[in-house]
Amino acid sequence: MLKFNLRSLLITTLIFSLMSCGFHLRGAADISFKSIFIQGNTLVISKNLSKSLVSNDVKILPNAEGADLILELIGEENEKRILSIGGQGTVNEFELYYRVHYRLKQAGAALWTQTQTVESRRDFTYSDANLLAKQREERRLNDDMQSDVERGIMRRLSALKK
Repeated sequence: MLKFNLRSLLITTLIFSLMSCGFHLRGAADISFKSIFIQGNTLVISKNLSKSLVSNDVKILPNAEGADLILELIGEENEKRILSIGGQGTVNEFELYYRVHYRLKQAGAALWTQTQTVESRRDFTYSDANLLAKQREERRLNDDMQSDVERGIMRRLSALKK
């Protein structure tokens, strides 16, 4: 009986300490615009960005007419560089880059903003002995970088003021 009371006391204390420290799950972004037109067709980021915007109650319009904001996705780049080479001339490490270039235009504005770039970078070791595993790791790292860039663009969009 004492163990049960001690356990419930510990759990209750943990719950109250989490509540009192200000911990809470991240909610929807506070975005100042209600509609957007996304122009430019990139392979990955446009689809992920559209999903994030819709989940934040932003309407994606089929054309620029009536949009509060126009987002032009200029391009996205994937890059893979050799970071280090072993003594026998084999690659030991790679460096992966993922970049997205975009610019914005608010409703009624005559000019576009300067082209902005959001990028993410990852390093990973390479081994021919584990070829399939390293290829899977590279795909996972690329997916993570795309998510990071998409979140970075969402943070920048939520920072816009009317």
